[in-house]
Amino acid sequence: MSDTYFQPVSGFDLPRFAGIPTFMRLPHVALDDPKIKDVDIGLIGVPWDGGTTNRPGPRHGPRQLRDMSTMMRAQNGGTGVRPFELANCADLGDVAPNPADLMATMARVTAFYENVKAAGIRPLTAGGDHLTSLPVLRALAKDAPVSMIHFDSHTDLFDSYFGGTRYTHGTPFRRAVEEGLLDPKKVVQIGIRGTTYDSEDRDFAEAVGIRVIPIEEFHARGVDDVMQEACDIVGESETYISYDIDFVDPSFAPGTGTPEIGGPNSYQALQVVRALDKVNIIGADLVEVSPPFDQSGNTAFLGASIIFELLCVMVP
Repeated sequence: MSDTYFQPVSGFDLPRFAGIPTFMRLPHVALDDPKIKDVDIGLIGVPWDGGTTNRPGPRHGPRQLRDMSTMMRAQNGGTGVRPFELANCADLGDVAPNPADLMATMARVTAFYENVKAAGIRPLTAGGDHLTSLPVLRALAKDAPVSMIHFDSHTDLFDSYFGGTRYTHGTPFRRAVEEGLLDPKKVVQIGIRGTTYDSEDRDFAEAVGIRVIPIEEFHARGVDDVMQEACDIVGESETYISYDIDFVDPSFAPGTGTPEIGGPNSYQALQVVRALDKVNIIGADLVEVSPPFDQSGNTAFLGASIIFELLCVMVP
């Protein structure tokens, strides 16, 4: 049973359109707050898109995700899980990026997450573009490589862009494998699709043992079968979950920088997360929500709903 301090503000006590928006209306607990020692799961914003190669905007993601997350209530309507009663959850605020320096920002993100890990807190991150995952993994997998289940329309396994630029949102997991942060034989990527420059990323995946499940296979086999394989691949190992909102078809999530047609619908977007309830999750992220490309806010609402589902499978 969680500490009552960590209960979100109820819509019966304060209307959800009122008050200062935090993730899920949870208390804001900074890393230097005495209450930090009691936090089990920390929701963190990384408002940064320094790795974006085409359409920027995910730097604005955490703010809109916070706003839309005020729509979440105490109980999961599909699974019955009441996460805020099972773990002490808090909004730990944002990592302060340097928008003019990519390498400096990655160092700042890693330092922040090293403090989170040292405090015994499992992080649930709202990005930010997908390069965000690399500095997070540098903190969480500093001592040993971890497994990963990755939902995306892109592998993010390219070596470099534009003649040698090695740090973009298309390269984080290539770097993570090279740096020994991920065990490639316990990495599965689900939903991969779209036109490509070439097969370099798929060739790398095959060479190191990463399991890639393209969207055609996902649709042919169905959610249950695919997710059973994904869970079997990672087994009981420490596993990081990375969820790019462009995994979802752009008819449901247009607010992202690199949309690809033919993806899962919004219900399937939740189903794949619910199937992770037995996975040993050490941290998770939801990235690439780009508010400028969806003025309705529906992409961020879906993103906030996915974050809630991730929280429900992370609690004990």
